[in-house]
Amino acid sequence: MTTRKIKKGDTVLVMKGKNRTKRGKVLRVWPQLGKITIEGVNEKIRHTRPKRQGKKGERVTVLHPIPAANVRVVCSSCGKGTRVGFKINDGQKSRICKKCGADL
Repeated sequence: MTTRKIKKGDTVLVMKGKNRTKRGKVLRVWPQLGKITIEGVNEKIRHTRPKRQGKKGERVTVLHPIPAANVRVVCSSCGKGTRVGFKINDGQKSRICKKCGADL
């Protein structure tokens, strides 16, 4: 799936990988790379060094992007992961659900 069909703020369902069946909100989209960052999906722990002397280092969770082809957009009306289609109404292009035909 191309990233043109997925936008920031969409709820998506992960179809492949270790995070399969997780749902989350899209936080960022990289169209040139074909990747997206999803809230609560593909989190990695990064160990940071102490900022100042006398302080402790910490473990920070960092969200890493996943390929956009591994997710499907969740339709707001039917609640299922679906493919995205396009429809032109009065000169306006809108995204539609391929399963139920509702606007996304």
